[in-house]
Amino acid sequence: MTNDDWREQLTPEEYYILREKGTERPFSGKYNDFFEVGVYKCAGCGTELFTDSDKFQSSCGWPSFDNSIPDRIEQTPDFTHGMIRTEITCKNCGGHLGHIFDDGPTAKGLRYCVNSISLKFEEK
Repeated sequence: MTNDDWREQLTPEEYYILREKGTERPFSGKYNDFFEVGVYKCAGCGTELFTDSDKFQSSCGWPSFDNSIPDRIEQTPDFTHGMIRTEITCKNCGGHLGHIFDDGPTAKGLRYCVNSISLKFEEK
């Protein structure tokens, strides 16, 4: 899709996060303290990305997961803002989701730090 197509489909906030690689303010997202049973999908294209069983309370200010559904997330080095990080995007549409870190408190040791705005939740 073109940028104009994305602008027609997404809200301004979704466009900023998903297409311009923005970040929502910490502790402001609707899924930060949300722990219902279901699946988290890409807000851009609807691809299933994370399940509720992989979500954990990280207290970092953004929804955090220690795993993703296989082959749904693309990882890319990110050197912006003077940092060395790994950006995560939806493999289907390229939408920016957030970043992955190796400081997770679970046995997997990963923390997929995701913007709530980049997600849509489907209850199971």
